[in-house]
This record gives sequence, C-alpha cells and structure tokens, in this order.
Amino acid sequence: MTEDKGFTEIKMASGWFMSISMQKSDKFGEEKEYIEIAKEKGGQKRSRFNINPKYVRMLGEALVKFADENKL
Repeated sequence: MTEDKGFTEIKMASGWFMSISMQKSDKFGEEKEYIEIAKEKGGQKRSRFNINPKYVRMLGEALVKFADENKL
C-alpha cells in the first residue's frame, strides 16, 4: 500500500490497483473537492466512484463494520 498526502494506492491481484485520491472539481470551481476511488490497471482508470469528503469517514467505518460482521 502506498500512501501520500491526498493519495493512497492499494495493490490488488493480477496487476490491479485501487487508488483513493483527493480531486478538485473543474466543473464546479477549484474550491470544490471530492474523493475519487478508482480501479486501475496499466496506469488507466477502468472504473471510478466519486464521494463527497464529508462521507468518507462514514464509508470507512461502514467498511470496517461490514468486514468484522462477515469475518473478512
């Protein structure tokens, strides 16, 4: 797992990576930020999900709870 300020990359199987990064909106002005979660392979993003920063902690806590409940 690689971590920098505003960027985290998780190595997955078969050359895939999950990246989590802070992005600035071109559409709504530079002051608007969002979190992008992307699945990447060969430096190209194959699928992306954008989330409002105020929900990131809630998502993380829900993922940990889900993993605990399902013994993952």
